[in-house]
Amino acid sequence: MIIVSHGNLLTADAEALVNTVNTVGVMGKGIALQFKRAYPANYAAYRAACATGKVKLGEMFLFDSARLGPRRYVINFPTKGHWRSNSKLADIEAGLAALVRLVRELGISSVAVPALGCGNGGLDWDRVRLAIEQAFEALPDVRVLLFPPEGAPAPAEMPVATAKPPLTPGRATLLRGIDSYLDRARTLEPRDGVTELEIQKISYFLQALGQPFRLSFGRGPYGPYAESLHRVLELLEGHYLIGYGDRSARVEELRPINLTPGTSEAVAAWSASHDTDSSDKALDQLARLIDGFETPYSLELLATVHYAAQQHPPSADINELVHRIQTWSGRKARLFTPAHIQTAYDRLRSAGLMPSFQ
Repeated sequence: MIIVSHGNLLTADAEALVNTVNTVGVMGKGIALQFKRAYPANYAAYRAACATGKVKLGEMFLFDSARLGPRRYVINFPTKGHWRSNSKLADIEAGLAALVRLVRELGISSVAVPALGCGNGGLDWDRVRLAIEQAFEALPDVRVLLFPPEGAPAPAEMPVATAKPPLTPGRATLLRGIDSYLDRARTLEPRDGVTELEIQKISYFLQALGQPFRLSFGRGPYGPYAESLHRVLELLEGHYLIGYGDRSARVEELRPINLTPGTSEAVAAWSASHDTDSSDKALDQLARLIDGFETPYSLELLATVHYAAQQHPPSADINELVHRIQTWSGRKARLFTPAHIQTAYDRLRSAGLMPSFQ
């Protein structure tokens, strides 16, 4: 029996939950990332199985928590090979046949099923829905809670069962930078939180100011961008930060991210018992650098000008920087006027962050 359901699949009243995965051991986005946080033991088992080639398209990888009641099983359903690949309907259909066999063998009475291969997989929901309905015609007594592709639940509603990571110098510095930035931003205008775009730029400037974050920043649509920062934010989400979610939100949505209750105090206590001279200096420099630039647009502008100046060959010539930025993308050409670029240039130069030669 198919029941179209809404809300959070991870809290569904079902004996088994289906998680969409790839075969290379990565749960980096969407519902898979939600499962990674909510069921860390399942993630560990899945990753180990991928390392030995045991997770394959057309086969289910079962995790049994052995607990009684709802959500005993997590059924990892491979919808693609590599996480960068698109899903194929034939793989979904083969997987559904395996899923139905597994549900029958285990005597599972209810199962929650997401939009297999849709979203990041790129498949058409109507075709996938029909395949799911046809597959479960063989099990009319099983209650199938089918979740259409309606977007992720709010980050605060995503379960987190991972162990709280300890504070480190890098994590504490980043959290202090976010906290300080939000305090100042809220003196300019009402703010629901800081955005991922702004956290990227805060991290970028803290590293430029000498903090050993070891992040590799490249040229992104919204200025300098480090993919590796996502691993840090994923680790902090639900413990020190809330709002980052499962990476399903687009950057331009500007989803608000905040420190969790007690984080400011925990970071302050950690800092009081550690040598923070270097990070204190960098945070003071950052505050002066971005004073008055505490918006997503302004911070992107400031970081973009700095990044453009460092590119080969480095340049502090304003005309060259205007050219580099306005040829970066059509969006930047429209948004960042020469006058705005000059304003950011002047701030960076006064902070000693521009190349010292022409």
